[in-house]
Amino acid sequence: MKKNRMPAVVTLAVAGLLVMTGCSSGGGKQAQADNALGAAGKADTPRIKIAMIHHAPPGDTFWDIIRKGAEAAAAKDNAELIFAGNIQAPEQANLVQNAIDQKVDGIALTMPNPDALGPVVAKAKAAGIPMVGFNAGVDQWQRMGLLSFFGQDEKVAGQAFGNRLNEAGAKHASCVIQEQGQAQLEARCAGVKATFKGTVDVLYVNGQDMPSAQSTIQAKLQQDKSIDYVVTLGAPFALAAVKSVKDAGSAAKVATFDTNKELVTAIKNGSVEFAVDQQPFLQGYLAVDTLWLYKTNGDFPGGGQAPVLTGPAFVTKDNVDAVAEFASRGTR
Repeated sequence: MKKNRMPAVVTLAVAGLLVMTGCSSGGGKQAQADNALGAAGKADTPRIKIAMIHHAPPGDTFWDIIRKGAEAAAAKDNAELIFAGNIQAPEQANLVQNAIDQKVDGIALTMPNPDALGPVVAKAKAAGIPMVGFNAGVDQWQRMGLLSFFGQDEKVAGQAFGNRLNEAGAKHASCVIQEQGQAQLEARCAGVKATFKGTVDVLYVNGQDMPSAQSTIQAKLQQDKSIDYVVTLGAPFALAAVKSVKDAGSAAKVATFDTNKELVTAIKNGSVEFAVDQQPFLQGYLAVDTLWLYKTNGDFPGGGQAPVLTGPAFVTKDNVDAVAEFASRGTR
């Protein structure tokens, strides 16, 4: 079913971008109306307040890219942006409650632990606050009653990753999960297992302690010399894994989900083989812009029936130069 759905969803994403970035070519009242809806320049609409509540740990540069996308949309849409997060699900729920108490005009929410967020999401809906999902929760946003979702299907991304490992001739991969129990991370490794023809081990590390994570990966590589690929689920962990491989005296290669500026450089110099790019800037931008569109014109991409997929796309040594220009300014 997912394979049949993806082309339609991509079409939705493209159509949404055309609406959001189109320019008016005429003058008069129609041009003024187009400008008021943000077709060009800054929106001439009433000031609104949007909360973006996420599960990011402190210092994760991937989330800096999401924030830049959200801030770009907020600047265009005459919106005040509240960007707040906590990796602990109860604290993330508290942040949603704070947004409800502030009577925000819309909430964009990640859902790595949807059951823990269910009660507070119900409160937001009861308060009449429109909500969209992004990044985490592709399998749960409809059940939770959100308008739209922007991100990638993590299991599909994992399956594509597994196929690429097959193409590379890999035999034994260690899939490193930095936060046990987060649905989107578990789905990635499950997807890799589904299509990879070799052996996949799941290795849990402490994502809040990078030196500990690095030493855990190193110990695994020293223990099992048959591992020829380390699969990480975030750019900082890929860069740590490169050091782990070196310190362990291992011949394993490193590939990852997600990017940042340093990761793109690592692909260029060959220390990381490839990365899945889920286009975090686009996730942040579309989440905020959709809430503004809903408030000003009742629009929301996907019609509540399908997510808007922003990935997966692969960044490899063959195409990294095209990405590097944007990565250098922190938007890829």
